[in-house]
Amino acid sequence: MTSFTFVKSEAQDWAAIAKELEIGLPTSPPPAGSERLALLYVTDSLADDFSSLLAYLRQTTGITHWAGSVGMGICWTGGEAFGRSAAALLVAELPADSFAVLPLLGKEIGEIPDHLRQWMGRATPPFGVVHGDPMNTAVPGLIEALSLEMENATLEVPGFLVGGLTSSRGAHYQLAADVIGGGLSGVLFAPDVEVATGLTQGCAPVGATHRITDCMDNVIMTLDGEPAIDVFKEDIGELLARDLNRVAGYIHAAFPVEGSDTGDYVVRNLVGIDLERGWLAVGAGVETGERVLFVRRDPAGAEQDLTRMVTGLVGRLPGPAKGGLYFSCVARGPSLFGDESREMEIIADVLGDVPVVGFFGQGEISNNRLYGYTGVLALFL
Repeated sequence: MTSFTFVKSEAQDWAAIAKELEIGLPTSPPPAGSERLALLYVTDSLADDFSSLLAYLRQTTGITHWAGSVGMGICWTGGEAFGRSAAALLVAELPADSFAVLPLLGKEIGEIPDHLRQWMGRATPPFGVVHGDPMNTAVPGLIEALSLEMENATLEVPGFLVGGLTSSRGAHYQLAADVIGGGLSGVLFAPDVEVATGLTQGCAPVGATHRITDCMDNVIMTLDGEPAIDVFKEDIGELLARDLNRVAGYIHAAFPVEGSDTGDYVVRNLVGIDLERGWLAVGAGVETGERVLFVRRDPAGAEQDLTRMVTGLVGRLPGPAKGGLYFSCVARGPSLFGDESREMEIIADVLGDVPVVGFFGQGEISNNRLYGYTGVLALFL
């Protein structure tokens, strides 16, 4: 009963894109006992026309359930688009009542409407796809709170969320039934929608894991009782240590995820180096006792890790994937892999022609945590 249809357009304006998308979509009603869900991603060049595009597609397709986001880049099976008008649409044909659109949550989990809470109580959704506004500081807490709201009370397992934070040079719009913005929104799925996910870090460790022994705010003063800069230089090697200007954008701080059995870590930028005091500043607050390691981010390592992730994910599937979503970082794509579409070509080389769409955001969501510089792939079975 589950099937997926993918269509994309790179036409010059929203009206031409709308017509191209319409042509590639199903024209017959969904089979009895099923409903259609549309996941739509558009480049920020179309942000101002997002509502017009949605209105046209909703009217011509008859699909009532919509979710998606704006991105500085979007992606689809084997392709990507940055800096120009483009849209990618995945239409899922799913069992009736097996999913529910999550409307905008702006500040707290209590904003979930009663009808959705009733569905959640009845369906016990274990999985969700969400899109968040990077300008709203409440979003990280909303992600965690939503996963707990979805918790399987019997197994005491929180819901699993994937997705990304909207990226745009203009308005940070999301799509959840209507074009919205300012918080967290998406789609929740009941257990009969089977899904498997994978995360690629795109980085490789350059040294051992260290313990933060003295810090303040986002500044690491000592590691393992030694000046942070001394430990850093030893890890990155003599060549880079001679000219620390070369580490910008290449070496990052990574914080291991406690309890992870897959070695996951959250990557943060190095935002400052105080040579006189021997301190390092990172792009997030730190605490004494936290573990940290330094990682290298380069195209070769990113390609290898992406291939490893997709191959491993496909190897875990009990059957062929029918459709998928991919959420990547705006600092990946052509900025990391060189050529536009290279990242999606790597995925297609392993996955084949499975319909996949997604976008490049200002943060990626996997297992209810916010990441950076990562790629998150969700495959529906």
